[in-house]
Amino acid sequence: MIHLITGGERSGKSSYAENLAKELSDKPMYVATARKWDAEFQKRIDRHQSDRDESWINIEKEKHLSEIDFMAKVAVVDCVTLWLTNFFVDTKNDVPLCLEQAKAEIDAIANQENAIIIIVTNEIGMGLHADTAVGRKFTALQGWMNQYIAQKADTVVLMVSGIPVKIKS
Repeated sequence: MIHLITGGERSGKSSYAENLAKELSDKPMYVATARKWDAEFQKRIDRHQSDRDESWINIEKEKHLSEIDFMAKVAVVDCVTLWLTNFFVDTKNDVPLCLEQAKAEIDAIANQENAIIIIVTNEIGMGLHADTAVGRKFTALQGWMNQYIAQKADTVVLMVSGIPVKIKS
């Protein structure tokens, strides 16, 4: 089962996802997709890690989610935007190749038995229009990937100012 949690920046997506995971499991997994880009980002990662108690199984996986055993587990994957950034950078901004690789990873995890995977993503296309060509390419990539995951998801929740709005159930 896949739950997709989407919304704007600081809309409450991660908190909602983590609370849902804790309702569904006493020992959920948290899959962090962030790459440690610099010291400031490391502080952000440290803060997020300190927010979760010892009941969480923490996994860091920049790209290959298919290498994780999700079977019979509840997991939060946070987040698609950072995960896609890793593909985008590694492929030198090749959007078709990023989509191909990312879709293959989503297909692989979607087929794991008895897994409940809560995926957090961002609606970056709802904000300002990107100033640069590379920014517009990434916004398109994010939008297409969100659509792909939403089609596969059993439920989709849009977070608006901390309020969950179910858009697919």
